[in-house]
Formats: sequence, structure tokens, C-alpha cells
Amino acid sequence: MSGLEGLRLAVLTVSDRVAGGGRDDAGGDALRELIAAAGGTVVASRVVPDEREAIGEALRALAAGAEVVLSTGGTGLGPRDVTPEATRDVVDREAPGIAEALRHSSLEITPFAMLSRGTAGLLGRVLVVNLPGNPKAVREEWAVLAPVLAHAVETAGGPVPDASHHAGRG
Repeated sequence: MSGLEGLRLAVLTVSDRVAGGGRDDAGGDALRELIAAAGGTVVASRVVPDEREAIGEALRALAAGAEVVLSTGGTGLGPRDVTPEATRDVVDREAPGIAEALRHSSLEITPFAMLSRGTAGLLGRVLVVNLPGNPKAVREEWAVLAPVLAHAVETAGGPVPDASHHAGRG
């Protein structure tokens, strides 16, 4: 798969165990491999524990140097799974169609996909997308997401609307 040449992506792994050194970063490793195979550039990677404030701070920091920030982990029903809430704390506008498409495609593989609470949205002009922590699920959802990333970035980076042009329209 190609089409992401020149695209700057960042990867955020959200996991208490990975952050504490008790587990390998399988989800993040899978994402970095997939991005490289598609021709994208991983400009930064970070690991944080399942803590809402730490996740939000990391998303903001990573967005400063990327066009897309992909998180892996913390999207389930566990009591410490707060990645979607942290993402909503920092995005300016949600992109629900992305999360819906990822869940829909995953439901064709496993009924457990309905337990995912991942979200997506724009932090300024940077696309932020939550993916699961499981590397198999990361690969499956990447296959759905990757074909639209370049267009999403191009659209998000478009011209800022002139407020006077829209005046009087409701």
C-alpha cells in the first residue's frame, strides 16, 4: 500500500504496562511498520500511561509536528481506558465517520468491535484517530483508514473560510 508519501504521522501508545516497562509496544510497533510500508514518515512516537491528562498533553505535543496523530490503546471498556475522553478534551471538531467506519469494518471480523469507544477528530488541522491496542486490530483498522488519510489531511489543511463570505447564511 502506498499513497502516504510526504505525510507526517505521529504514534501515541497508551498503556500502563508499556509505559511501566512490563510489556512490549506491540500496537505502536505495528503502526510504525504500517506507516513506513505505506510511504509515510513517523515524525514522533510517545508512550504514556492510561491517564487522561497525560494522554491529552501527549496528543497536543505530537500534533505540533505532525499532520496525523494515531493513538493505540485505551479505547475499550476497562476502567482505565480513557483515550477517547482525552481525545475529545483536545480536539476542536470530531470526525465521527472515521470511528464509525473503523468499528463497522471490525464488526465484520469480531463482535467484540462493538466494545470499542475510539474516536477521531481535528486538533487544529491535525487529524487525531484512536485505534485499539491489539496489533491484529491495528492492522485491520489501518487497512480501512490508510486509503483516506492523504485526502483527509488535504481537506483539513484547506483554506480557512472567509467569515464575510458566509455572513448572512444560516
